[in-house]
Amino acid sequence: MTALTLSTAGAATLRADALVVGVAKGAGPKSGPILAPGAEAVDKAFDGKLADVLATLGATGAEGELTKLPAAPGLKAPVVVAVGLGPVPDKEDAYDAEALRRAAGTAARALSGSKKAGFALPAGSVEDAAAVAEGALLGAYAFTAYQGGENKLAPKAAKSAKENGLKQPLAEVALLGAKPRDKAFKAAVERALALVEEINRARDLINTPPNDLYPESFAAVATAAGKEHGIKVQVLDEKALVKGGYGGLLGVGQGSANGPRLVKLAYTHPKAEKTLALVGKGITYDSGGISLKPAGHNETMKCDMSGAAAVFAAVVAAARLGLKVNVTGWLALAENMPSGNATRPGDVLRMYSGKTVEVLNTDAEGRLVLADALTRASEEKPDAIVDVATLTGAMVLALGNRTFGIMANDDAFRTSIHEIAEEVGEASWPMPLPADLRKGMDSPTADMANMGERMGGGLVAGLFLKEFVGEGIAWAHLDIAGPAFHEGAPYGYTPKGGTGSAVRTLVRLAERTADGDLG
Repeated sequence: MTALTLSTAGAATLRADALVVGVAKGAGPKSGPILAPGAEAVDKAFDGKLADVLATLGATGAEGELTKLPAAPGLKAPVVVAVGLGPVPDKEDAYDAEALRRAAGTAARALSGSKKAGFALPAGSVEDAAAVAEGALLGAYAFTAYQGGENKLAPKAAKSAKENGLKQPLAEVALLGAKPRDKAFKAAVERALALVEEINRARDLINTPPNDLYPESFAAVATAAGKEHGIKVQVLDEKALVKGGYGGLLGVGQGSANGPRLVKLAYTHPKAEKTLALVGKGITYDSGGISLKPAGHNETMKCDMSGAAAVFAAVVAAARLGLKVNVTGWLALAENMPSGNATRPGDVLRMYSGKTVEVLNTDAEGRLVLADALTRASEEKPDAIVDVATLTGAMVLALGNRTFGIMANDDAFRTSIHEIAEEVGEASWPMPLPADLRKGMDSPTADMANMGERMGGGLVAGLFLKEFVGEGIAWAHLDIAGPAFHEGAPYGYTPKGGTGSAVRTLVRLAERTADGDLG
């Protein structure tokens, strides 16, 4: 994990591999690059002509743009990195937090392999400093656990990670322009560090190949983290699931050699007045089961446990931050595989709630494991439940690859979560739960089917889950199928692979709940 410090040094005197400054995109007569606050000392070293030099090099200040140039005499760092912040704001010091996160992330990615970089981006307020810290730490992430290892068959021919061209993440971020001795700044940076460490833990889990991450091993990771952070962890194995009647989890997992698990993580605070339950879909690999996925759709299905990873990370983050709220996480873990023992289309499962479900498509498995976990979570009567899942391709078709959908049984709660997601920089959109779509899940054989109308499939899945939420409990469903796993080129602070989508939203929700503002 990249180190983070609030530096007491100035930009000109900091000894580092590079200095990062922000550049905004001007408009009208001032259409060239405009230096953002924090760059003053660096500009002075360039005799006040840094913006002109950047313009000569083609820089405009557009978001995501990055320009490297040799440092001017008088600077201890040998390189200056100018990163675009997008359009200049109406007020000089009112840069959008998400623009700062993305700019810091872009710079941190570009500086992989470096030991230390000073970030002289706008950081005069606590909020700006936190945004820069989050973006830089998120952008510095890299998953290299399976690269550059020893070749035991030909040890002399094996290359080190460095020889293979693999760069380690930026080792240290020195945040400049903040107030190192101010308690509020210190607290903001400490929060950013704890939050990002857990987001990156979620990313690691999502990126881990399914031969190493399966229900039992995921449960072991959760158990170890519980011991480290004072979280009570309970793991229900196959025998316990059979005894408890968890037909959804068992039905999905019965085709695999790796049996299912239901993991409960409970963080409690002695002064807590509210309880928040988080439920995560944890399909550690999804082949589609007997309803096998078509060619080209299997390669990234290790990411189908992204919801459980997000829930796990959020609970641990709440514990590390000492939030005055009880947070319970439920990880519904299973591997969906085809075999002679797998659930068949047409089979009927008796869920933990007692309802029977006719399985028309075994690739609609996430809702089955979530249903059992939602019912179990409801038994403890929390003040609210939020489930997170890479649930439907229909949601990707509706909202694209960067935005998750929010459904809920309470409009005010849905609005609150949408506002929280936007506040922390996670793109989301509120979605309806049309009652007329429920009829499509009627079954002549069972209480309901796991499939309904094809059109509006993401909403149908939400309606299915709603059936398993306890009466009188505020509930929301986050379908993160789009943003959970990024297959394209990295951008901003978003890496290729697992992203840790929804963790920031869940943690901020827990913070608001602790403050008495559940929504």
